[in-house]
Amino acid sequence: MSEFANDPGRSFYRTENIPQSSPPVSTIGVLGWMRANLFSSPFNTALTLVTLYLLYSVVPPLFQWAFIDSLLVGESNKDCRGIAGACWVLVPKRFGQYIYGFYPEPERWRVNLTFILFFLNLLPVLSDRVPGRTFAALFLVFGFPVVAFVLLHGAFGLESVPTNKWGGLTLTLVFASVAILFSLPIGILLALGRRSEMPVIRTICVAFIELWRAVPLITVLFMASFVLPLFTPEGVNANELLRALIGFTMFSSAYMAEVVRGGLQALPKGQTEAAQALGLNYWKSMQLIILPQALKIVIPGIVNTFIALFKDTALVSIIGLFDLLLVARSAVTDPKWLGLEHESYIFAAVIYFIFCFGMSRYSLWLERKLDTGHRT
Repeated sequence: MSEFANDPGRSFYRTENIPQSSPPVSTIGVLGWMRANLFSSPFNTALTLVTLYLLYSVVPPLFQWAFIDSLLVGESNKDCRGIAGACWVLVPKRFGQYIYGFYPEPERWRVNLTFILFFLNLLPVLSDRVPGRTFAALFLVFGFPVVAFVLLHGAFGLESVPTNKWGGLTLTLVFASVAILFSLPIGILLALGRRSEMPVIRTICVAFIELWRAVPLITVLFMASFVLPLFTPEGVNANELLRALIGFTMFSSAYMAEVVRGGLQALPKGQTEAAQALGLNYWKSMQLIILPQALKIVIPGIVNTFIALFKDTALVSIIGLFDLLLVARSAVTDPKWLGLEHESYIFAAVIYFIFCFGMSRYSLWLERKLDTGHRT
């Protein structure tokens, strides 16, 4: 018999909790993250070391070229002779053209006011910490396009500025904003129509989606700019920018419809049956149960489509609209700035990156915020 059986003061089990200890240092903090993500296996370790070597080989020379040995102030490319680094003198001299295109300088405050209003109303839509989300969303869809047109084009005493004066980042944001604002609601309706049990509605939506998806965006822009006016009555000529905007929006709506349809198909049929069991009609079940879950599933796809739309705005330069990319290209055709193509394109690329990276990070934040599903 064990000696513990004769000693009632001693027991086989612990009568008090062990003091809580901290996790190993190698599993938390920066070291833990590096071990889990960069050095978790021999292959990842080799890949990390190769990447670090490439960064060491590329980043320091690039930084020295772009910042240390560069020139920012000057009057022409002649000031850059003998400079080993980048010649950024073009950017401050043509900064207004990069942002506003050929918009008259005394009227550029209207462009600034337009985008201030846009971002102020976009903030409540993107963040639940700012009140007024419903009003801001309705204003962006129904009221802001009218206000923006009045400010940018001119009305009610404001000097008229023709659309061929619009350009640069302003034109890029106009195309991207209009396409994003209208392609999502139109795409949702098309996705619902494609899944409709009514044959006529389903056929129309399928034909619309497949037609636009089967045609390249360049063809759509050419058709809107050069072919469509041939079929309009004499004396009727819609604005070229408006025609391109409509074609761009319809094209993006077709792709958005397929993204939303993927989210609808990912939901189990039991969700629809549960809504019917609660006595909800079709539109109420879509509004309260189906669409919120479907859109949450396809947040990455929706934002990915938005990013693609923003980058596709560069294609409008093919029909002669001076977007940001065409302004960057045309700026170096001036004899004063010959040879500065790299700097001009890099500046435009940085602007594109800022907007695309911002949308990507917001998508990641929103996806984590709405990740309320219960995993087993």
